[in-house]
Amino acid sequence: MTETLLEFVPNVSEGRDAAAIQAIAQAFASAGATLLDVDSDADHNRSVITLAGTRREVVDGAVAGAREAMEFIDLTAHQGAHPRMGAADVLPFVPLGEATMQHAVAAATEAAELIARDLGIPTYLYGEAARRPERRDLAKVRAGEFEGIRDLISTDATRAPDFGDKAVHPTAGATAVGARFFLIAFNVNLATKDIGLAKRIAKEIRERDGGMPGVKALGFELPEKGQVQISMNLVDYRRTSPIAAFDAVASRAQVAGVTVAGSELIGLIPEAACPEGFAQRVRLLSFDPDQVIEARLAKRRGAPA
Repeated sequence: MTETLLEFVPNVSEGRDAAAIQAIAQAFASAGATLLDVDSDADHNRSVITLAGTRREVVDGAVAGAREAMEFIDLTAHQGAHPRMGAADVLPFVPLGEATMQHAVAAATEAAELIARDLGIPTYLYGEAARRPERRDLAKVRAGEFEGIRDLISTDATRAPDFGDKAVHPTAGATAVGARFFLIAFNVNLATKDIGLAKRIAKEIRERDGGMPGVKALGFELPEKGQVQISMNLVDYRRTSPIAAFDAVASRAQVAGVTVAGSELIGLIPEAACPEGFAQRVRLLSFDPDQVIEARLAKRRGAPA
């Protein structure tokens, strides 16, 4: 009987040191999971790594990758636009194919326990794996980032980890480990330096502020490009597709007299979320058909695409 597969998408707080990123990605794949994609952003100083494998492959790989990230990343010296709480910042497990959310939750829980026990990094369960209702929302788990959690973890009961000591690792911080539906990381860049506009649009479209269902959004500056960005996580593309999210941003920018400079797809996307003509429709700055997860997984695991 074929084992069920899980997608595993570690987000690590390093987006500039190519050698470190490669070593960390290889460590996450070291237990046999298939490495599907590595996407790094220098402004965010963050990399999103995508793998797929059996529960054993992704759980053991999670521990190995978190250990490698701990060796390379020092959060006391880390600077980047993206919020972060740990070197191995966020480790989500996602059901693929015949796998269920229960499979993903079990993998997340085991990985969180092992990382805390073996590496001394406190871990928080979030999303579908959360043991406290408020921790279903990753933003609430990561509130205050590394520095804020460091200051509160030992005295504020609401910030106590699910596994590990009530103290962050001195340089690797803490790690959020969770289970979720397939997430699409999608950014829209605007041809302006007006960070106020980016933050205003992000607030208008994100679900928590009354915007679009399944949309999380933040506004960032992109100093290297002289632009701003609305960075989005689409946590359920069945409710809000990338095309719908793009249109919401573009229409608001147009009202402000600002043009869209292009969009970015970070990592992989399901076939169902990218209809024919998708890349042109949302003005993707680059798109490889191999970013469709079904095609990538079939190619990497040796099946016909």
